[in-house]
Amino acid sequence: MRDPRTIILKPVITEKSMFLKEKNNQVTFWVAPDANKIEIKKAVENLFDVKVEKVQTIRVKGKPKRFGRYEGCRPLRKKAIVRLAPGHTIDFFESV
Repeated sequence: MRDPRTIILKPVITEKSMFLKEKNNQVTFWVAPDANKIEIKKAVENLFDVKVEKVQTIRVKGKPKRFGRYEGCRPLRKKAIVRLAPGHTIDFFESV
């Protein structure tokens, strides 16, 4: 298995992700685009010492951007919404 820090890139802190945290005990992370649900589950359990019930993934296409006359596109990203077992929390999100 790969290092969990290369799979979980950073947390997503938005109004919607905080609503999911409060209502459904779900946390949201940006993850590596080539990571699958099993790797994401094991990485979250190893890094934060919690039990994961379910993992949902979303591929976010990059937006087209222009810099003067040069056109390009932002890279593809992947978002994972992780549902934690009842009674488990990640303390990182409590202080935000």
